[in-house]
Amino acid sequence: MSRPPLPIGTWGQISTWVTKTDDKGKPITYKSQAKFRDHDGHVRLVSAYGKNKTTAERALLKKLQDRAKTNQTGELTAMHKISHLIDLWEKRFEGLVADGKRSPTSLDTYRRVIKNYIRPALGEIRIGEANTPRLDTVISQIKCTAGAPTAKTCRAVISGAMKLAVRYGAISVNPVREVDAIETQAKNPPRSLTAEEVILLRQHLAADERAVQADLPDLVTFMLGTGVRIGESLAALWSEVDLDAGTVEITSTIVRVKGEGLLRKRTKSRAGQRLLHLPEWAAAVLRARNAAGIRLDDPIFTDTIGGFRDPTNVRRSLRTALSPVGSTARRDLGLSLRALRRQAHLTRKQVAETLNWPQTRIELIETGRIKVDHQQIAALVTTYSIRLENHHPLLAQLHDATQPADSDKLAWIRSHALRKATATALDEAGHTARQIADQLGQAKVSITQDIYLARRAANPAAAEALQRAFEEPDLP
Repeated sequence: MSRPPLPIGTWGQISTWVTKTDDKGKPITYKSQAKFRDHDGHVRLVSAYGKNKTTAERALLKKLQDRAKTNQTGELTAMHKISHLIDLWEKRFEGLVADGKRSPTSLDTYRRVIKNYIRPALGEIRIGEANTPRLDTVISQIKCTAGAPTAKTCRAVISGAMKLAVRYGAISVNPVREVDAIETQAKNPPRSLTAEEVILLRQHLAADERAVQADLPDLVTFMLGTGVRIGESLAALWSEVDLDAGTVEITSTIVRVKGEGLLRKRTKSRAGQRLLHLPEWAAAVLRARNAAGIRLDDPIFTDTIGGFRDPTNVRRSLRTALSPVGSTARRDLGLSLRALRRQAHLTRKQVAETLNWPQTRIELIETGRIKVDHQQIAALVTTYSIRLENHHPLLAQLHDATQPADSDKLAWIRSHALRKATATALDEAGHTARQIADQLGQAKVSITQDIYLARRAANPAAAEALQRAFEEPDLP
């Protein structure tokens, strides 16, 4: 019976012998050799040399192991660099975007983390070297420097790339699978605007000249009356509005794609394409705008030249309009802190590493977009070799920046809070979660329930139901 062949990617017995001696006959070079079965099925001899038997055999084993990795079938091998793997993964994702299966904004997000975090940390490492401990260390470092959300995005990209490497045969197991899940603090429960806050919000925007110039009052009214996303509201055309029936058809959304500008594209899912009935107060806003003169192929909410508006710019305008009075003082404080950092010849990244803060926190402080306290600023300026107690102008700015303002109660509101307000109002009116999800354009009811519906008070009828179900019988 013939001997079975070597499995592909394996080798047979290693033989070692002396190939060279010195003048005294002492061995100075050894050769180790073994038969290796390549990926094409052919058996070839592989050799290595060393000064002694042990080093020759070790050198041969290393060559055999590397050959086993590099002779996997497919476009990738374990010896390719991760940078090459990322390029392939990007091309595949671009194809999914072109097919309409993925959002171009997701591609922009992934490209950003690839450029800023993944390539610098892993680009020169070979695929076969990317084991679980190494990837776990890299992702943990990203979490410390950039925060948990960025680390989660990086983990998703690396996992997708390694999954592609498995499919191409470069590796056999996705090493990201065993990397610890990134734990973050529990999200705040969904918060919805109360009826009083809605009134205050609309009054505040109507009285704010900058908000009126940014066309925010009507836009916010439309979003409250429909529950649509900000990109969907900016993509809505007059041709999709039926003022007689009081309806608007939502079919598209506006996104900004790097290198292409603003694009109007179909909603992410079929659930996003829906016909919505307008409450009378929202329909009245559209009638007033319609009476001013429109073209059917124009957006309902246009920019200054009649084109589509950028959702990011609109969000920024809303944040500015709802910033508390103290935000001006916070911005002034942020500018002073930025100047002090630059005088110290430090980057935001260096400061964040020193304080073990996410780098985004430094940016938010310097742009005046978060509230600060004495302890936080004292720790920050210490890295600039400054004692806060001795810097009286900075202390004065900090005092002004920490003062409360009446408009603080609106400062938390973002565009998504309007959707939550619409969802919660429908919930309190007795609509089912499925009906609310359809209104919001969401395929999964669980997302609507977990993220968009504010928790109501405990159900008082529960006690009555339990009383009837388990009422204590008369005991003998």
